Amino acid sequence: MRRPCEKALNSSLAARNSASGVLDLEAAGNESLRRDIFEKVFSGRRGGLTLRMAPMIDMIFLLLIFFLVAAKWRPQEDFLPLRLPAAEAQPSGVGRPEPLIIHIFATETGCQVRIGQLQTVRINNKNIEADLPVLIDGIKQCMLAQKRFTSDPIEIICEPQVKWEHLAKIYNTLFGAGLTDITFAMTAE
Repeated sequence: MRRPCEKALNSSLAARNSASGVLDLEAAGNESLRRDIFEKVFSGRRGGLTLRMAPMIDMIFLLLIFFLVAAKWRPQEDFLPLRLPAAEAQPSGVGRPEPLIIHIFATETGCQVRIGQLQTVRINNKNIEADLPVLIDGIKQCMLAQKRFTSDPIEIICEPQVKWEHLAKIYNTLFGAGLTDITFAMTAE
């Protein structure tokens, strides 16, 4: 039984030899010469069928990477038994600071502003614009002494006799100084 490549080699040799005028191997009947040529050509292939290992190793690594990527390494969280504790109201450790109380009292010549229990500033009708920076300095000293921030709340308690002009200017001065959490205390009469 002849191999397919042996048939191809025989036909190419026969065509070349007939064209060059050399005796044809088939015609000469030199069977041993033909066997020697085929043994030299196919000497690298002994034992018939051989396996090529490089593509097989490549395929094994590709399968290994695929299974590593597609594997699920932990169970789904839907199936884990989980019980949460009941919600309980706990008092928070950090609360809102107490507001800085500013009392405004009416006087005959203007008004008097008491900042907390520490300082008192007088505001006269004649030089109200000059007394407002003194008020800001007093509030600044009070806030530094009590270690307060500009975001801390301020509560204004105003007597009914205080002029609206004084109250509006004091409020605008406090707001302009960066104190934004300013409220008015409601009093019942």
